[in-house]
Amino acid sequence: MKLRLPFLKNPPLVSIVRLSGTIGMSGPKSLSDAALAPLLEKAFRRGKPKAVALEINSPGGSPVQSSLIGARIRRLSEELNVPVYAFVEDVAASGGYWLASAADEIWADDSSILGSIGVISSSFGAHIFLARQGIERRVYTAGDSKSQLDPFRPENPQDVERLKVILGDIHENFITQVKTRRGDKLDDKSDLFTGEIFLAKRAIDVGLIDGIAHLKPKMVELFGDKVQFSRYSMRRPLLSRFGAQLVQDGVAGIEERAAFARFGL
Repeated sequence: MKLRLPFLKNPPLVSIVRLSGTIGMSGPKSLSDAALAPLLEKAFRRGKPKAVALEINSPGGSPVQSSLIGARIRRLSEELNVPVYAFVEDVAASGGYWLASAADEIWADDSSILGSIGVISSSFGAHIFLARQGIERRVYTAGDSKSQLDPFRPENPQDVERLKVILGDIHENFITQVKTRRGDKLDDKSDLFTGEIFLAKRAIDVGLIDGIAHLKPKMVELFGDKVQFSRYSMRRPLLSRFGAQLVQDGVAGIEERAAFARFGL
């Protein structure tokens, strides 16, 4: 039991939350609001921390989960008056940058990759392959758009237009998030919302991050050399750690590897 004496001042505490992996995809390490909610609650509330530091290494994923996680971070920060600092490792791109933008300040390594403020939808077309194999695709629907973007049927231009409208709306939500959080720090002469990625030094120039720094030295600089840290990170499910769900975990690992590979990682 820790003895607390009223005349002794406790050293400042910083909670560290690790956000590593894809967002909202299948797999035991995927980041989601439901999985992170208890971690974030503990990080902001236990021990009355002076700040919460986010360790981010994510190539993105679900825009909805990115929004939910970011909104939860902001609610807790404002409710408890606890500032949030994001520290980017290899990458904070797309939804990963959305998470970083929830922080009050964003710091990165010289070689960190940031940005990719855009929205992507990818699929494939297999109708020619099916035809060559003599396979007939049979689909029955109630509703003209129910089978839109079916990869086993020829592409319908109207379906593509509808998809582009949806992607455009999500993109606007992303832009609004970044402009709201980064405000006057953004370079209004640069087009930051094309999906382009930036290395850290260029990201400083356009206002996407605040500078080059690593977590511990920056926290010592802000809170003194007696600062203490409490770490919070997601754990793999028990069955997964004992070898169950190996196929599902393997597929999820391939998906995550492909997401990181888009940025040369």
